[in-house]
Amino acid sequence: MAESAQAPELVYLVTGGCGFLGEHVVRMLLEREPRLRELRIFDLHLSPWLEELKTGPVQVTAIQGDVTQAQEVTAAVAGAHVVIHTAGLVDVFGRASPETIHKVNVWGTKNVIEACVQTGTQFLVYTSSMEVVGPNIKGHPFYRGNEDTPYEAVHKHPYPCSKALAEHLVLEANGRKVRGGLPLVTCALRPTGIYGEGHQIMRDFYRQGLRLGGRLFRAIPASVEHGRVYVGNVAWMHVLVARELEQRAALLGGQVYFCYDKSPYKSYEDFNMEFLGPCGLRLVGTRPLLPYWLLVLLAALNALLQWLLRPLLLYAPLLNPYTLAVANTTFTVSTNKAQRHFGYEPLFSWEESRTRTILWVQAMEGSAQ
Repeated sequence: MAESAQAPELVYLVTGGCGFLGEHVVRMLLEREPRLRELRIFDLHLSPWLEELKTGPVQVTAIQGDVTQAQEVTAAVAGAHVVIHTAGLVDVFGRASPETIHKVNVWGTKNVIEACVQTGTQFLVYTSSMEVVGPNIKGHPFYRGNEDTPYEAVHKHPYPCSKALAEHLVLEANGRKVRGGLPLVTCALRPTGIYGEGHQIMRDFYRQGLRLGGRLFRAIPASVEHGRVYVGNVAWMHVLVARELEQRAALLGGQVYFCYDKSPYKSYEDFNMEFLGPCGLRLVGTRPLLPYWLLVLLAALNALLQWLLRPLLLYAPLLNPYTLAVANTTFTVSTNKAQRHFGYEPLFSWEESRTRTILWVQAMEGSAQ
C-alpha cells in the first residue's frame, strides 16, 4: 500500500499506559501500527520499562499526569490524532472510596472527552467493561449474549456504576464538533474478564494459594460459566478499532463492542486453575465446600468489617457481596460484531494465551521464593 510507504505521521496517546492493559496496548501499538510517529504514554505512575521503549524508531513520550486534572489531560492530548483511554480505577474489593472511583473513572473520562474537543483530536477509543452490563445484582444469567441481548443492568457497586456512566459519556460525545469543526468519533470496548501477564487478581489468588499450602478451595459450582479474554487480544482489538475509526467513522462511531476471544467458558476458579495448576496449586473439591448461604453471610461480614475498620486500616478481602454475586452468575458473550465491523480476529490462540500466562505465573513463583 502506498500509504504504508509514507513516513509515519500519527501521534497516539494512551492514558493509563503503564497499567495492566495499558502496557499491552502500548507494546502492541509499537509492534503493529506502522503509521505511528509518536506514542505518548500518560499515567499517574510511570514505569521503569518505558526507558527500553525509547530506543526504537517511534518517539515515545512519557507524561506523568492525573486524569482527574483537566489541564494535565488537555496538555497531553494536544496534537494527538488518536486517544486510547484505558486509564481507570478497577476496584471491586473496596480498596478505594466510592468518591475516588467516581472521580477517576467518570470525571477523568469527561476530562479526556473535553480535551479532545478543545484540542481538535478527532478519534477516541474507550476501554469500558462487561460489568457495564453485568452480571447484575439479581443473579440473572447472561448466556452467550451479544451487544443487543436484552439484559437488566442493575448495579449498586461503585465500580460498575462508574464504568456505565463513563461509557455513556463517551458514546454520547460521538459527533460533537471538535476544534476545527470536524466531528469527534468515539467507540467503547467492553472486555470480559481479562487475564494474562500482569493480572493483579491472578497474582492475589496465586499468593493466597501459597499461603494455604498450595491449595485453593472451591466456592462456586463448576457450572457457573464466565467469558474470559487474554490481555494481548484486548490490546489487539484496541489497536484495530483505533486504526479503522477514520475510514469507517459512520459505522464505528458511537458503537460499543464486547471484547473477547476463544478462551474456554469456565467458572472463575476452574479457569484460573488452567494457569495456577501447572504452577503447583490445586483446587480442593468437585463442588463448593461451603453452602452458598454461608458464603453470603461471610461476604456480608467482610463488608461490615470493611466499613467498621475503614477509619483505622484498609481491609479489602477477595470475598464481598459484589465479588460473590459476579463469581456466582453465569456471564458469557458470543458475538462477531467486532469481526463484522472492523475485521477483529484474536491475534493469540487459547494455547498461546495459556502458555504465556503460565510462564508469567512461573516467573512470579520464582521471584516469590
